[in-house]
Amino acid sequence: MSDTERETETARPIGIYSDYVCPFCYLGRESLAQYQRERDERLEIDWYPFDLRADKRRPDGSIDHAVDDGKDEDYFEQAKQNVERLQAEYGVEMSLDLSREVDSLPAQVASFYVKETYPYERWLAFDEAILDALWQDERDIGDADVLADLAGDVDLDPGEIRDAVDDEQWRERVTERFDAARREGVTGVPTFTYGEYAARGAVPPEHLRRLVEGN
Repeated sequence: MSDTERETETARPIGIYSDYVCPFCYLGRESLAQYQRERDERLEIDWYPFDLRADKRRPDGSIDHAVDDGKDEDYFEQAKQNVERLQAEYGVEMSLDLSREVDSLPAQVASFYVKETYPYERWLAFDEAILDALWQDERDIGDADVLADLAGDVDLDPGEIRDAVDDEQWRERVTERFDAARREGVTGVPTFTYGEYAARGAVPPEHLRRLVEGN
């Protein structure tokens, strides 16, 4: 089967399990963007929320930062070095100062609401605005006011996004997606999926090309 025939037969969005506060997810999206620029046809994203802070959440959904999740300062220093290496590899500027303090749950609820309610392009614009707000502009995407501002910037109704963030049913749906990701065997992010195949981590564009095109 030729590459063209395979693309036609298996054309589908690329799945991405990710959490907005994960620096490797931001870098993975940059890798995906670089791969997409090489393609003749657009490759849509099917985003699945994932909660990196699941083990630290209280029953009310808030984060207990005192919980020991096994990630000490040595872990974060090694992660920082890996992020800096990938920044240089992918040509990405980003700030790491705020991400460890931010709760991404409100942003994930807002994004999931838009994904389920609006056409793909509207969701993608909002999703990218959330990512840039945290990693480029050092804005707290756990703040409903920030999310409302971002919504207005991409022609969504700020009040509608505020309501979604406060809606327990939407929060429960996102929590169910977190649980589903674990059941599906996703233990870390980013995880890219295409059909029955998967790639974990902020892999280079050529790895994503192989994932999608089978080369």
